[in-house]
Amino acid sequence: MSTFSTQNDTVAHPLQVAKRLEKFQKEHRQGANNKNDGTINLGRGFPNFDGPEFIKEAAIQAIRDGKNQYARGFGVPDLNIAIADRFKKDTGLVVDPEKEVTVTTGCLEAISATVLGLINPGDEVILFTPLYDCYEAILTMGGAKIISITLHPPDFAVPIEKLKSIVSRNTRAILVNTPHNPTGKMFTLDELNTIASHCIENDVLVFADEVYDKLAFDMEHISMASLPGMFERTVTMNSLAKTFSLTGWKIGWAIAPTHLTWGVRQAHAFLTFSTANPLQCATAVALRAPDSYYVELKRDYMAKRAILVEGLKEVGFKVFPPNGTFFMLADHTPFGLENDVAFCEYLLKEVGVLAIPCSVFSLNPEEGKNLVRFVFCKDEQTLRAAVERMKEKLRK
Repeated sequence: MSTFSTQNDTVAHPLQVAKRLEKFQKEHRQGANNKNDGTINLGRGFPNFDGPEFIKEAAIQAIRDGKNQYARGFGVPDLNIAIADRFKKDTGLVVDPEKEVTVTTGCLEAISATVLGLINPGDEVILFTPLYDCYEAILTMGGAKIISITLHPPDFAVPIEKLKSIVSRNTRAILVNTPHNPTGKMFTLDELNTIASHCIENDVLVFADEVYDKLAFDMEHISMASLPGMFERTVTMNSLAKTFSLTGWKIGWAIAPTHLTWGVRQAHAFLTFSTANPLQCATAVALRAPDSYYVELKRDYMAKRAILVEGLKEVGFKVFPPNGTFFMLADHTPFGLENDVAFCEYLLKEVGVLAIPCSVFSLNPEEGKNLVRFVFCKDEQTLRAAVERMKEKLRK
């Protein structure tokens, strides 16, 4: 119950939410995530260190230069050009910055605009689970019929025969997230080619969330749009946040051929319309960073990954080392708790470390009950402190 205070009395009201959102309420996790009591947060995917100074200075300069009014709806021209240039460098694809690039308020809005702009109620959309939980909520708000394919440990490989049996002329889109949250999996070329061939055969779209593309450790990231015949049916979504450790800026984008961009922009116009002008200007500077920036970024994250992988193994977890992202799944069952939720509650209350139960990333909670997700987008001192705390307080 919530309370509403007036000058004369306090009236209790039940919390209200539309039926389509009832199952997605986040009060429990928000409460845990916002704790400020010495808990070491290895749950939420944001760094505890700041982004590069040269990008922040570019934002400050843009503010001083008067870039403080509404930006053009689909992006500041210089940022659209920078996105197109970066995409060409990464994929070899040449896109029109004016007609095929749309700047959004974070990658989440790019996903939302793509779904609301291109999916009709009742359209089938295929998801791979476990998944970033916002996908299901956004598709539900858009009225999509969700069909899921489960990726199982240890390698989280795409079950090709299952995929073949599900994709049909009734499928409107497949949502592919690579590198993948929460597993850290990177879809292989064979897997992507198989998905692509079925999409071409059945006239299916691909919504490609590639927000972790620069956090690819053990193999090269492959953009779905770069595969033969796929650009014309792919919306590629990305953002500033993960690559440049500026998650609070919420600058994202969608790249798609003109006929798909049309729908994305129609939805975008009625979601946020425009994204922060000076932050867009600074993002254009960020995307022109030298290659050395990305080399150092990858090296730093691989060092962090090694600390957490080895540390969790020493604690007693069965660990599934990620090939990309800054997420890591681990099997908690050696510690004897009933399920992932019970384990994470124990870990938070008794050990002082926050992790996320994997069942929240699964359409069927039973599929995630043995796994928990940790993040390693923290400084090395924090990662080592969390490991030491678990070594001291966790008991098998």
